[in-house]
Amino acid sequence: MDFGYTEEQLMIQDVARRIAQEKIAPSAEHFDRTGEFPLENIQLLGQNGLMGIEVPEQYGGAGMDPISYVLAMIEVAAGDAAHSTIMSVNNSLYCTGLLKFATEEQKQRYVRAIADGSQIGAFALTEPQSGSDATAMRCRAVRQADGSFVINGKKSWITSGPVAKYIVLFAMTAPDRGARGVTAFVIDTDRDGFHRGKTEPKLGIRASATCEIEFADYVAQPAEVIGAEGEGFKIAMGVLDAGRIGIASQAIGIARAAYERTIEYVKERKAFGAPIGSFQMTQAKIADMKCKLDASLMLTLRAAWLKGQGSKFSTEASIAKLTASEAAMWITHQAVQIHGGMGYSKEMPLERYFRDAKITEIYEGTSEIQRLVIARGETGLR
Repeated sequence: MDFGYTEEQLMIQDVARRIAQEKIAPSAEHFDRTGEFPLENIQLLGQNGLMGIEVPEQYGGAGMDPISYVLAMIEVAAGDAAHSTIMSVNNSLYCTGLLKFATEEQKQRYVRAIADGSQIGAFALTEPQSGSDATAMRCRAVRQADGSFVINGKKSWITSGPVAKYIVLFAMTAPDRGARGVTAFVIDTDRDGFHRGKTEPKLGIRASATCEIEFADYVAQPAEVIGAEGEGFKIAMGVLDAGRIGIASQAIGIARAAYERTIEYVKERKAFGAPIGSFQMTQAKIADMKCKLDASLMLTLRAAWLKGQGSKFSTEASIAKLTASEAAMWITHQAVQIHGGMGYSKEMPLERYFRDAKITEIYEGTSEIQRLVIARGETGLR
């Protein structure tokens, strides 16, 4: 197996690292404290091809591969997790389904503006009463005599919902058919019948705007259906597989930032006349942090490589997401512990890394769901 990166992959990694270090990291504390949406930084990511990394150039993207996406996501997440969340939704959740299932006209109209960063995309699957059980959704899209659909219902925890121009929505068109009755739509948020709720106050990734959205007799045209009617659940699950690679990458970036800060700290901080990094208990923590970080990276690259080869990668994506998210939570926890009181203080970014890491165990499939996906893939049992 070749563990080297191509020149193109290293190039986009370098671009992402430069933006993350020069623009994103210096402003991360401000956006975390205020909860403001970092529009200027996001537009800069778009101008440099980072909001549509795997999107072909004819649709406004960078036309690169899944490995490039992983490398870029890690760098942006190391600068600030909230920025990488916005980037992940644009790349993985919004663009993926459209690229695979949309018509040529839909791609030109709904992908280009999102991939180049001039507009923001979102993904609406979760509802107030249905999270992991997506087939329990109550949002309804009723076909009319003219072929259009009237949509009513609510969706919750919509990342980028407060600022999105277009949203990929999943709604029931045939409730009696369960998962086979779900259809995907592209929603224009400037149209009558679409309403945004309040921006959610969150523990972490605070600059990533999240809200509930509501549809009240919103009319979607037949040309705004993604794929075929009834294919929505299949589209959603395929999109989430790709999204889990993005979240694994995000988790690695958060964990790496915490780890690098910790390495610096244990060399400088002294106790009992010696650097604390020379103490065996600290060294044991450092060793475990490094092992978990490297294992997460290798598993995530494996999933991305399989995706790039056109092979099945659902189980591998879940393995990567589960391993990396739990590693990020553990590593940031240990980083705070090693820093002691300073780790608990907002004067340093460790407490932000710790808060940001938690969401990676929850969204785009909780750790519990990842374990189900992995076990069912291995056993074939439901």
